[in-house]
Amino acid sequence: MSEKILIFDTTLRDGEQSPGCSMNLNEKLAFGRQLEKLGVDVIEAGFPIASEGDFESVKRVAEEVRGPIVCGLARTGEADVSRAGEALENAAHPRIHTFIATSDIHLEYKLRMSRAQVIDEVGRAVTQARGYTDDVEFSAEDATRSDREFLAQVFSVAVEAGATTLNVPDTVGYTTPGEYADLIAYLNDRVRGSDQACFSVHCHNDLGLAVANSLAAVGAGARQVECTVNGIGERAGNASLEELVMALQTRPGIYGDAQTSIRTGEIYPSSRLLSSITGVQVQPNKAVVGDNAFAHEAGIHQDGVLKAAITYEIMTPESIGRSSNELVLGKHSGRHAFRDRIEELGIDLDGEDFQRAFTRFKALADAKKVIYNEDIEAIANDMMISTQERFELLDLMIASGTERSPEATVVVSIDGSKRQTVASGVGPVDAIFKAIAEVTLTKSELIRYQVHAVTAGLDAQGEVTVTIEEDGRRVIGNGVHEDVMVASGRAYVQAINKLEWHKSRHGLDEPKGI
Repeated sequence: MSEKILIFDTTLRDGEQSPGCSMNLNEKLAFGRQLEKLGVDVIEAGFPIASEGDFESVKRVAEEVRGPIVCGLARTGEADVSRAGEALENAAHPRIHTFIATSDIHLEYKLRMSRAQVIDEVGRAVTQARGYTDDVEFSAEDATRSDREFLAQVFSVAVEAGATTLNVPDTVGYTTPGEYADLIAYLNDRVRGSDQACFSVHCHNDLGLAVANSLAAVGAGARQVECTVNGIGERAGNASLEELVMALQTRPGIYGDAQTSIRTGEIYPSSRLLSSITGVQVQPNKAVVGDNAFAHEAGIHQDGVLKAAITYEIMTPESIGRSSNELVLGKHSGRHAFRDRIEELGIDLDGEDFQRAFTRFKALADAKKVIYNEDIEAIANDMMISTQERFELLDLMIASGTERSPEATVVVSIDGSKRQTVASGVGPVDAIFKAIAEVTLTKSELIRYQVHAVTAGLDAQGEVTVTIEEDGRRVIGNGVHEDVMVASGRAYVQAINKLEWHKSRHGLDEPKGI
């Protein structure tokens, strides 16, 4: 049995289902390219039949990301499978991932189907998918609450119809490590033709056990793990890619010498890029990629680390691509030095994107005394995901003081035409948002506003995250600038642009998860 563990990343599909974490096409392409650099084996790019936007995203990722397998999700319905096949037509390595629920709870209350009907549907859908590609994955939704004998029967039918990967999802985050490992062992033993297929696991984190369950399944013989960067996903999220990979690397031999192809030096850059795209920062104490993951405050710990890092660190910041927080460049640095630094940080920028990033860097260097790697990463990530949107913040001016109401003047480009307006508010941010709302005619409601510093120091860049909602659609915008007011305006405009993008999408509005 191979000890290679395939990493199936579903950040672009299941991860995108986190409230407010929807991505536009340009953002999906940027992150898909980063996943390729990270070394994931499979990228689940979306659910093609869900909307025209999802179809186009899967199609474009399949066309532009050529190394990993690119996967499209489909229910077992004939139209779903057909749409996935169309989206993956130009993929170098296509996979169709089809699923149907198997628990009696789902059969009775959601599908209203008998077990016999489900079995017929599985065989038909997998056979249809094999008409598009030899690489077909079948998932039994809510597998961990399904009858084991029926589950084995369903998987046996899937293998006979041509499925090459069998996914056993813990859809609602219900199982525990011991029983999950036992289930994987049972299916390995009872599914007809199991030696011809790869068992996969897909765990949700409702009880905080997603990574533990995934590792237990690996120990029991699963050879593909489905996960997301930063653990994002529906409800409490999915198994965290970085935690899973580093657990396997840090504890060799515990899981049968299981290894992945992940380039761990790309873990932290991937985490930061995703946070820049979604505007959702990981909590400081998040394992592996949190701000405090390598921080030591207790005196005893500090003393030990200074003498030998291994006393309190089981991995190094460098092993996940986390650069030291040191001065790297200044206002006299030129293009060559700037390019060398972003390449050292694992960032690819060319042409106009590089020039815009360099211009931002020079402006920042004039405003700040010290430039840190995190500053450069923030600028570069902003360039990687930026695109031509309907609205663009061109200029922003604030007048405020103890004896006057704050007043904001904003200049916004709308479809290429400049518009200017002035608005007052109870504070400068309120004034900025009111002015932008007036000029863009948005009907959205501000749900949340957050600010944090990219680095230490009074002159640190501010990173602002705003959450807005309109007609039940919640999106998140992100903005970075040395002036927090400008960062606030950029974040708000980005969020409004995301709403505009979603308004242009048409399709089904129903759950997209397993």
